[in-house]
Amino acid sequence: MGGVAKDLTAGTVGGASQLICGHPFDTIKVKLQSQPVPLPGQSPKFSGAIDAVKQTIAAEGAGGLYKGMGAPLATVAAFNAVLFSVRGQMEALVRSQPGVPLSVNQQVVCGAGAGVAVSFLACPTELIKCRLQAQSALAQSSSAGLTVKYGGPMDVARHVLKSEGGVKGLFKGLVPTLAREVPGNAAMFGTYELLKQCFAGGPDTSNLGRGSLIVAGGLAGASFWLSVYPTDVVKSVIQVDDYKNPKYSGSLNAFRKLLASEGVKGLYKGFGPAMARSVPANAACFLAYEVTRSSLG
Repeated sequence: MGGVAKDLTAGTVGGASQLICGHPFDTIKVKLQSQPVPLPGQSPKFSGAIDAVKQTIAAEGAGGLYKGMGAPLATVAAFNAVLFSVRGQMEALVRSQPGVPLSVNQQVVCGAGAGVAVSFLACPTELIKCRLQAQSALAQSSSAGLTVKYGGPMDVARHVLKSEGGVKGLFKGLVPTLAREVPGNAAMFGTYELLKQCFAGGPDTSNLGRGSLIVAGGLAGASFWLSVYPTDVVKSVIQVDDYKNPKYSGSLNAFRKLLASEGVKGLYKGFGPAMARSVPANAACFLAYEVTRSSLG
């Protein structure tokens, strides 16, 4: 079984594990990010993460926490195949000799390269996911851009292709997606390698136990969001913005408006759920990847 095929298989298993563990947290994150700014004297729709969970379950049932999972689940194989395969190919490219462990800096470069590649899959997937996750919150605000009720991932895709500029509409938010995935994956894979080498006491990490892999993977996932979270907020508000009457003309405009209307705090809406998700979800992803990859030889 070739290296690319092994990375594809292991990455798919890891991605599915990550998605199942983390999607409810991601739903709450997007709801908090995309809820409209309240008018003076009014309270926000959600007072915090716990309130968003309660309201979501009350209005949509427990299944509401998994809304929008169809799009990433349908593409998890392709997404993780690209992420881990490109990372694997870049490892081969930067490695001085076959079998030589890579340094932390080399893993940072490999992560950044993988981030460029996955952005082109992540952007349309995230747009569909964000539209489905955010629509219940946005529909209750007359000032909200998103008034269309979507029946599912394919319904979102059909609407965007028909009414929002064709294929180009599915790549709305590509710039902030790249700005999230490139430095985020660089930080994540670099942190993961750094922690593994610290736990192993050297560059040879092949004999690490599952507990060490879980800790390294969880903290690596946290480093992703710590490094790029405001960019993710900008991406989310752009992707759910109204096509015909947009509030934002671009990424920088969205950043400035969020900062002006809500301050720095507005750039960290949903940060709690994102961090709560990142540790167990990425611990599951990296553990599943490593176990599957080693079992394939």
